Amino acid sequence: MRKIQMVDLQTQYQHIKADIDKGIEEVIASAAFIKGPKVTAFQEHLEQYTGAKHVITVGNGTDALQIALMALGLQPGDEVITPTFTFIATAEVVALLGLTPVVVDVDWETMNISVEGIRKAITPKTKAIVPVHLFGQCANMEAIMTLAREHNLFVVEDACQAIGAKYTFRDGTTKQAGTIGHIGCTSFFPSKNLGCYGDGGAIFTNDDELAEKMKAVANHGCFVRYHHDFVGVNSRLDSIQAAILDAKLPHLDAYIANRQRAATYYDKAFAHNAHILTPGREKSSTHVYHQYTLRLIDVDRDAVREELAARGIPAMIYYPIPLHLQKAYQDPRYLPGDFPVAEKLAACVLSLPMHTELDDEQLEYITRNVLEIIG
Repeated sequence: MRKIQMVDLQTQYQHIKADIDKGIEEVIASAAFIKGPKVTAFQEHLEQYTGAKHVITVGNGTDALQIALMALGLQPGDEVITPTFTFIATAEVVALLGLTPVVVDVDWETMNISVEGIRKAITPKTKAIVPVHLFGQCANMEAIMTLAREHNLFVVEDACQAIGAKYTFRDGTTKQAGTIGHIGCTSFFPSKNLGCYGDGGAIFTNDDELAEKMKAVANHGCFVRYHHDFVGVNSRLDSIQAAILDAKLPHLDAYIANRQRAATYYDKAFAHNAHILTPGREKSSTHVYHQYTLRLIDVDRDAVREELAARGIPAMIYYPIPLHLQKAYQDPRYLPGDFPVAEKLAACVLSLPMHTELDDEQLEYITRNVLEIIG
């Protein structure tokens, strides 16, 4: 049996080595390392794949979120609603811009942001909602977009874990994660479902004006070279990473199918164990399984993780501390116990290996040992 890894990028690379190497060699031969034709080609191909009118590539997923918020013209003190159970970057960019992060609880089943939590958190100062499509499935975007229209709010999707996920509205319309709100953001961190071999990110929008503004924000606030209309940043995807991503993009649907196959194996193996709750599904969204995250009930989660490691099975905790309990985001408005679902999840979640290269032998070994340990 091959060594079990949380993410097996080495084996994935071997399957597409010729295309990856060819793309890198072409960039080196051309010496077009920044804003070269490989970047333009990848942006166009990603537009075709997602259906977004505009794709703007940037340095990483955190930059994508920051640039998106900078382009909206928000002012210090404006409130931005986001879930408390997420990676820190979502709130980090809000705080960095002098905006006020307003965190809300999440749904126990899907682990995505609670629509009712959003509704209760809206005030006259609220200007935007940043739903996170956690672990690979869209949040309840139909309800979120309805709330946003009712209160004239921007929606910036954090789709960094969900590229390729599809959301179907009640009228039958289907859109990809990141293309539903006013702006969508994604990350190409190596372990993502579509990952490069360094850092990278992208922003999606169907709004021409916002697209031009975000391009300028990412380019030092320039619409015209050396003419700086406002304070911007320097964030771009380099040509080598674009070449790698462009080689991987045609395989993304197959990668998603492999992850879904592995998730189905896990689901069936754990279906009848009272101590294991498999990931709940958002009924209107497909799930692309950036992570496969269990909820362990009446079990010492950390002891399970340690025993799995001893048996050669890595497992991770995403995320052990909700935002409202992080030292950097302590706020007198929020106390322990205020967001019980997020706090319960933080104490019981455990993510198992999930990637494109998992085979049945590995899956059998993982599931058998999880069941033996938990009992």
